[in-house]
Amino acid sequence: MRGVNRVMLIGNLGKDPDVQHLEGNIAVAKFPLATTETYKDRSGKLISQTEWHTVVLWRGLAELAQKYLHKGSLIYVEGRLRTRSWEDKEGNKKFATEVVGDNLIMLDKRGEAGASGDNIDGFNTEDLPPLGDPGDRLPF
Repeated sequence: MRGVNRVMLIGNLGKDPDVQHLEGNIAVAKFPLATTETYKDRSGKLISQTEWHTVVLWRGLAELAQKYLHKGSLIYVEGRLRTRSWEDKEGNKKFATEVVGDNLIMLDKRGEAGASGDNIDGFNTEDLPPLGDPGDRLPF
């Protein structure tokens, strides 16, 4: 039986994307993404719980992130989980689980996070109709 490795997150960038170019000029971007869940406990007190995820984007998505995303940007990212392991200088085995994104939607409202008037792939976003509630554009 085949498995499914799919992740969908909506959250805010914890810092500006760190973009590097590998051999062959392949861009890779890495940044922390915060997702916050809010609920009420038994006494009715509002509780917020934040989870941090490391997101990795490759090639065109990495370049898009470098150009348009910054600390605080609200995004929807879809991808898969990847766990890497390595040994540190003392010989201890270390692990890191990352979200490798293959779909990205910028959810900042027009005028925020460079969303107003930016030129993406040759067209001006000012020519687009106004963006409604970000929830209207989510694929679920």
